[in-house]
Amino acid sequence: MNRTAWRTIQYALLTSGAVVMLLPLWWMVVVSLETPERAGSAVGGGGEMTLWPQTPQWTNYPQALREMGSVQWNGFLNALANSVVITTLVVVATVLSSSLVGFAFARVRFRGRRTLFLIMLGTMMLPGQVTLIPLFIFFRSLNWIDSLLPLIVPAFFGNAFFIFMYRQFIAQIPESLIEAAKVDGYSLLSIWWRIILPLCAPVTAICAVFTFIFVWNDFMGPLVYLHSDEQATLAVALNSFRNQYGGLEDVHLLMAASLVTMIPCIVLFVAAQRHFIEGLARGAVKG
Repeated sequence: MNRTAWRTIQYALLTSGAVVMLLPLWWMVVVSLETPERAGSAVGGGGEMTLWPQTPQWTNYPQALREMGSVQWNGFLNALANSVVITTLVVVATVLSSSLVGFAFARVRFRGRRTLFLIMLGTMMLPGQVTLIPLFIFFRSLNWIDSLLPLIVPAFFGNAFFIFMYRQFIAQIPESLIEAAKVDGYSLLSIWWRIILPLCAPVTAICAVFTFIFVWNDFMGPLVYLHSDEQATLAVALNSFRNQYGGLEDVHLLMAASLVTMIPCIVLFVAAQRHFIEGLARGAVKG
C-alpha cells in the first residue's frame, strides 16, 4: 500500500470518528430549532428526525433562557454572572497555585520534599464524595454557606493532578536556565513568574481548559453550598429548568438551554486547542 492510499484511509477513519462524535451535538441543535410537536415526536421515537429542521424556530433560544431564569431575563443573567465569576477565579487560582507548588517540588530543595509529594499524590486517590461532608461542616463553621467562597477559596491551594503535571514539566527545563537567573539576582518567585510560567504555556492550557470545563459544568458543589436563587449557577438553573420543563412537549427548550450553557466550553477549547495539543504531544505528564 502506497503512502497516498494509507493517508486516505487515515483521513477517512478520522472523519468518520469526528462525525460520530459530533452527531449528538448536531442532533441537539436540530431538536432545539424544531417546533414543540416535531421535537417531542422525534425524541419520543414517534416521528422522523431530519438533518435540518423544516422551519427553524430561532425564538426557542430566548424563550428557553427566559424560562431558565424564572421567566425574567435577569434570572438567567444572574446565574450566568455567578458562573463566570466562579469559573474565572477558580481557573486563575488553580493555574497560579498549582504552577507555584509544582515549581517548588521540581526545583526547590527542602527537607521532606519527597514525602510531601507522595502525600499529595495520595490525595488523588480520595474521591470528592469522601471529603464533601467534612468540608461542608468546616465551611459552615466559617459562615461561608450560601456564598461563593467555598467554591473559590479551595482553588488557591492547588490541585494535586495539575501540581503533578507542572512538576513533571518543570523538571524537564534545563537547570542551567534557573541557575543563570539566580546569578542575575532573580528570586525564586521572580524565576517562577518571569521564566517558568511562560515556558509552561502548554501545561497551563491543559490546566485552564480542564478546570474551566469542570467548574463551568459543576453541579454538586453549587447545589451543596449555594441555597438561594441569587447565588445559583447555570448548572443549577439548568437542572431546575429540566425539572420544570422536562417533558416531551418542552424538549426543544431544554436542548436550547443546554446548548447555550455549552458554548463557552466549546469556544475555550477551540481557542486553546493549539497549546492544548502541544502539551499532550510534548508529554506534559511524562516522567
